[in-house]
Parts: sequence; C-alpha cells; structure tokens
Amino acid sequence: MDLGAAWDAGMTFDAFVSASKPEHRGLWEGIYRTARVPAWAQAALPVSRRLLVIAEDWCGDAVNIVPVLAKWVDSQPALSLRIVRRDENPELMNRYLTNGSRSIPMVIVLDSANREVGHWGPRPRELQAWVLANRNTMPKDERYREVRRWYARDHGETSIREVLEAGGLAKAA
Repeated sequence: MDLGAAWDAGMTFDAFVSASKPEHRGLWEGIYRTARVPAWAQAALPVSRRLLVIAEDWCGDAVNIVPVLAKWVDSQPALSLRIVRRDENPELMNRYLTNGSRSIPMVIVLDSANREVGHWGPRPRELQAWVLANRNTMPKDERYREVRRWYARDHGETSIREVLEAGGLAKAA
C-alpha cells in the first residue's frame, strides 16, 4: 500500500465532515467547535508530520478524537491531516488491525515524504485498558456512557500526547 497515494486520496477534516451523514455531522462539528488545544500542545513542532487518519463518521471514538486532532493541526503549521474512510480502504485498514479488529480511529504518522514514522489508535492507552477490562462485566450502553465521560474529562489531551509520541515528537506537558 502506497501511503502517499492514501494521503493524496484523503479528505480534509472539513470535507470529511461535509460528506458525513446528517445524523452524525452535528456532533463532529460541535466537538470541533468546542475543542481547545492545550497551551503545551501549541508550541511549534521541530519537524513536519502528516496525520493520515482512518475513520468513519459513525464511530464514537473517532468523533471524540479526530475533531480535537483537527483543531490541534489547525494550530500547528508543521502538521497536516487527511482522513480516509475505513470501509472504503480495507487494504490500508488491514495493515493497522488492533488485536485482529478493524478498530478506528487509526492515526498513521507520516514524514514529509509519506514514510510512516509511527501509528496510534484506536483509543488512548488508559481508556483502551479500561474498556478491555470492563467489556465482559459491564453492559454495553453503560460502558459507552463511561467512555463518553472519559473523553469529556480528558478534552483530547491524552490523544494529542500519544500521537506526539507515535510521531517521534514526545512533549512534556
């Protein structure tokens, strides 16, 4: 799979949201509108990175992560972002399975020549560990409610930190 071709085929955040189903679009727009990039994440990055995101508009994790990453990218001249749909790119998605699952979002961090530097996803490590620990002991609707609370408390900061790490740009907060 040519990551440069995937990048070229990717959509900007605005194009992705515009192409989303109407029942999902408002949530994506609302989270982007209210997202705040923490001061520590606004410091200029030393090198350029491209964030190629695999997502779908219906994904609860994606809607809580990708708009925050898009807001962060908008504040960083060294970053750019493109989104490809998981279901339209099975070959790409199959390279980034999570324990055999097509879990999203998946962020592939590229250098300026479209070489992979690292990848991250589908959730922040702490949240993923909690979900895995509780998946068989808690009803799905209750588990999802707790996941949404976690995202609301975190404001995307953990996702930004972990994407920085994946891109070889770890910052101390």
